[in-house]
Amino acid sequence: MTSWAITLFIVGLLVIAALAGYALYLWRKVWRREQQLAALQANQHAALAEDLRILAGSLLDEQVPLIEGAIRIKVLLDNYDAQLGQDPRCQVFQRLFEATATVPTHAAWNALDRAERRRHEAAFSALELQHKAEARRSARWLLDEALPKGRQAA
Repeated sequence: MTSWAITLFIVGLLVIAALAGYALYLWRKVWRREQQLAALQANQHAALAEDLRILAGSLLDEQVPLIEGAIRIKVLLDNYDAQLGQDPRCQVFQRLFEATATVPTHAAWNALDRAERRRHEAAFSALELQHKAEARRSARWLLDEALPKGRQAA
């Protein structure tokens, strides 16, 4: 081998080593990001579980109106665990959500005339009478069996 071939061979090895080092650097960076993302998702999951526990407890203690609590629980369940939201013991939250989906909220509610608001409130009362016991059973089941206790939600 000539000195020119040896020089090219050494330069080639150095380029390969540099590229391998850069690839390793990038791989570690991706791995760290994946770990950070997994930790963030675990924290979000734990926070959702805690929020669900608070809402279910508030529904049981009647600190939140049944309809409002059921809607909030349904939305959080969809974000926490879609499978859990489809469990037959949680279907009451879905039914209440669907039954009230067309009711205006916020500014649109305030813009309704008094008769229209009373009509919706009467429908809410009928829904509460029909579903209160089942919603309370579902909230109790969430607290006692479905959701992790305390901050173990991750």
